[in-house]
Amino acid sequence: MAVEVPTRERILEAALRAYGTDGFAATSLDALAEQLGVRKQTILYWFPSKQALFDAVVDEAAADLVEVFETEASKGLRGINQVEAIVRHVFRLAVRRPELLGLVREVTRPGSAAAARLGDHVAPTFDRARDFLQREMDAGRLRRSDPSMLLLSLYSTVVGVATELEVQRALGLSPSLRATVGRRQELIRFLRAALAPEPTV
Repeated sequence: MAVEVPTRERILEAALRAYGTDGFAATSLDALAEQLGVRKQTILYWFPSKQALFDAVVDEAAADLVEVFETEASKGLRGINQVEAIVRHVFRLAVRRPELLGLVREVTRPGSAAAARLGDHVAPTFDRARDFLQREMDAGRLRRSDPSMLLLSLYSTVVGVATELEVQRALGLSPSLRATVGRRQELIRFLRAALAPEPTV
């Protein structure tokens, strides 16, 4: 017997799919209500406005992402092995829950009013990631560079390769699972070469 999902959670899931796929501007409460088979007033009972719904979706998505990264980071890996584990997890997320990373992409676009909201949630995790990179550089396990810039570059590169399907199509790259796995492996090879400590003389 199937377990019925509470209405609030159904609304959040549908909104996440819509915002993460089509974006905030292109998503209407009327369309969401029709998709869910409820009245618009039902959505407004739980979330008093479209912006309130979007804020709740961002909060839930941020909590999910923080849990994923904190779980991965708690395994005690070092250097490039930790970076590789995170890359693999991001790609798994991109395949299993593309709408989640799609929402992150939407929120972090220039001019997004929700960027600060997402930033407040993930800032402690990013701080720990930056501290990890600094420690690994100090220990000689990663090539020395500015840890904040490295973290920003890693974020942009990994999320971009994992989620920018339209750009990939424009470049003639297949969005298939097999092709995605190949791009992940190529990205890991690139990161290993870029982050390997400089040889000592």
